[in-house]
Amino acid sequence: MDERPSTTLSRELLEREPYVRFAVTDIDGVCRGKHLSGEKIASMLETGGSIASALFGWDIQDRLYEQVSFTGFHTGFPDIGLRLDASTARRLPWDEGRWLILGEHVKPDGTPLPICPRQLLRKVLAKAAGMGFTAQIGVEFEWFLLAESEVSVRAKGYRGLQTATQGLTNYSPLRIDAQHAFVRDLFTQLNAIDVPLEALHTEAGPGNFEAAIRYTEALRAADRAVLFKQAVREIGRRHGLLSTFMAKYSTAYAGCGQHLHQSLWRDGRNCFHDARGAHQMSDTLRHFMAGQLHALPQLLPMYAPFVNSYKRLVDRNLAPVRPNWAVDNRNASLRVIPGSAASMRLETRSAGADANPYLAIAAALASGLYGIEHRLALPPAGDTPSLPRLPSTLAEATAAMARSELARELLGEEFVRHFVETRAWEVARFDEAVTDWELERYLELV
Repeated sequence: MDERPSTTLSRELLEREPYVRFAVTDIDGVCRGKHLSGEKIASMLETGGSIASALFGWDIQDRLYEQVSFTGFHTGFPDIGLRLDASTARRLPWDEGRWLILGEHVKPDGTPLPICPRQLLRKVLAKAAGMGFTAQIGVEFEWFLLAESEVSVRAKGYRGLQTATQGLTNYSPLRIDAQHAFVRDLFTQLNAIDVPLEALHTEAGPGNFEAAIRYTEALRAADRAVLFKQAVREIGRRHGLLSTFMAKYSTAYAGCGQHLHQSLWRDGRNCFHDARGAHQMSDTLRHFMAGQLHALPQLLPMYAPFVNSYKRLVDRNLAPVRPNWAVDNRNASLRVIPGSAASMRLETRSAGADANPYLAIAAALASGLYGIEHRLALPPAGDTPSLPRLPSTLAEATAAMARSELARELLGEEFVRHFVETRAWEVARFDEAVTDWELERYLELV
């Protein structure tokens, strides 16, 4: 397996740095952080630090929630604990070799903050370890690359945006060569920060790219996924490019997914592989898949967290709309990829590129482990008419998660309460908006 980046962080080394960056994700998966003096970071690594609880008290546009119980005007937005993970430290080649360290949140007594996305994944991985498993994850992202800036998209009212490549040509050496310098920097600079790309190619639309990040143990894979999205944005800015990971950027083109390749291991053995099983599938894999299918309708907002997410989950879009599975079939929610004892894995295709990687991976693993623990039976493969459709809107999906006792069992009451409250807020903001579609359809005629 590839080596971790150098993480030799002495106080003396840090104190010579003019500044160091740290980053966490909020509930939406947006990277938040600060630039701090090297001396301050060194102190935080030793004793911990704090940050305003407003980080979990605002939405994706920093509008403060009005009905979230965890924090708000009713609490005065007190601080929450911040713990930096020195093992995540890496130097950013596009930022003059500046150090970046990832963090997570704790309560005043030092125990994990239940609503922290990275801590939630840690909790699920502790459950896996208790069952004797380690999880290997590889993440793929689809996204659109635009020849725009933060200034130009606002000037254009987010309409008529210029894509960074032209033509709808999948797997095109010609199209991708149009952004040769950007592609070169992705491969070289991402590899330098322990986010190694295995593949990069054009997808189903102008400016549409897909990247596969090398697999690794689950927490490190989630960190890589978070860093990938942030790095693509920062590297792209230096080339005059803007990236969007919206699940559905345009009605003219396919949506953008975040595909999760998973396997469980014990004592150096891939527990998903059985040479004697049908398609070389083990009973462990079958129970794992059954758990994911059982939980998927109840945890869908963790894979599809925004109103726009559900514009991707539509028929005939190579995005799953039912809780089904199949062998090497990209129409299914769960795609079994048969292979050797080393490569046998499951691809969960429900998550959008917009999902918080910590939460999407936590949902997939928690529900799969539930299936193993309860020895759930795997239903027949394929897309049968008897299968119910997954929730088709964020409102419907949020209501299903709010009712779910299973969600609380897998993720904890505090996390589910907070996450449901934030998704309900997102729905309410959409419900009160007047859209361009409404103006064009109704303004003159009603």
